[in-house]
Amino acid sequence: MVTAVQDSPLTSDEVLRFVARLQASDVVVDAAAGIDLISALETVKCASVATQALVTDAVATVISNERKERGKPKAQWRNGIASQIGLARRESPNRGGTHLGLARALVHEMPHTLARLKAGELNEWRVMILARETACLTVDDRRTIDERLCADPATLAGAGDRTIEGRARALANELDAASQVRRRAKAYAARRTSTRPAPESMGFFTVLTSMEKMVCMWATLRRDADTIINSGGDTRTRDQIMADLVFERITGASAAQGPPVTVDVVIADSALLAGGDTSAYMHGYGDIPSDVARQLIRDTLDSETHVALRRLYAHPTSGALTAVESTSRAFPTALGRLIDLRDRTCRTPWCDAPIRHHDHIRPHSAGGRTSAQNGAGLCAACNYAKEGDGWTAEARRDKRGARHRYTLISPTGHTYDSSAPPMPVVELYNSRIENVIITGLFDDDAA
Repeated sequence: MVTAVQDSPLTSDEVLRFVARLQASDVVVDAAAGIDLISALETVKCASVATQALVTDAVATVISNERKERGKPKAQWRNGIASQIGLARRESPNRGGTHLGLARALVHEMPHTLARLKAGELNEWRVMILARETACLTVDDRRTIDERLCADPATLAGAGDRTIEGRARALANELDAASQVRRRAKAYAARRTSTRPAPESMGFFTVLTSMEKMVCMWATLRRDADTIINSGGDTRTRDQIMADLVFERITGASAAQGPPVTVDVVIADSALLAGGDTSAYMHGYGDIPSDVARQLIRDTLDSETHVALRRLYAHPTSGALTAVESTSRAFPTALGRLIDLRDRTCRTPWCDAPIRHHDHIRPHSAGGRTSAQNGAGLCAACNYAKEGDGWTAEARRDKRGARHRYTLISPTGHTYDSSAPPMPVVELYNSRIENVIITGLFDDDAA
């Protein structure tokens, strides 16, 4: 094992020099040496996570102490810190909050776990498991489990994720069984549904609920699917029938009918009417092939579902939507819809949460206009963080016809650029004259 004597604080430049060495290194050909290098790099990853935890806690402490000394209310001492951590790690504010919570737990309550992480004997996910399974305990009980499982490196040597989770949970039950009851009640209060895209224009619809309800729902779907199969005449598989039954029982419509809610699909006119291959966009899902979008529209037209065509005007080269302006403080419905379609998800870098708020980039109280140029779609967490002490933002337009862009400045002075994605309605014409004319029409209006 190689040891080093630290004679000065670690700096970002020093770390980046090491990263540059890794980036410029050649691949090892010898198998044995390669395995050693893989193991060493895994230790580097774990040690880096441990150092990140130490720095994260230190940054949070410095910021909160500075606000405390300035006489800020206690409720504001930690406002926006999670967002800064998330941005620094190129992740969402929600993940930043997770990293911040883990860092504080490791530094202040789980020193042995932190030591195992720093030594490369536990990775970040297994450390997260230990923190999660002991989160409901008192500080003393958590420290007891930390000592019993991680003081001796041999205790968890070779243990996998499930083993570590089981041992931590067993000790938690032993030390404080009542906390597990409270934990279950808290978890049930967080029951919810969620969606996320899947490959091949599919999607996951997830329900988080109690174990007994989950088993009951699954058993009911399976029973009814078996009944349909046993009656004969249905060529669908059991899984297909169960998926269709979920849709039917939630929406009240059969799986062959269109959904009885508004679904926005943005598609270029050339792709819709002339068979073009420009990718379309389904709001709430993401990019979909133009063939799939056309098939969805055809199926809907063939059913009794109401279909409305709304024209969107975008710059022909950048894909920027045209601006709409309002004199009201709140974003009106039409302008809010434009922002939703333009931004798609939260505009904070690395945060792809659904849009919940239409935010004034320059605050309305500071003279910011209610317009597409000064508006951005944000999730609730990012909007609340942006309203915290020291955050600023500035809308930018680099050139005519450019896509909407603004800069977010954190309290520490770090800047992050956010650009709206291009619309799937960009079309270049064969005629150079047509392109000049069309581009000129949008030069003064692009958002």
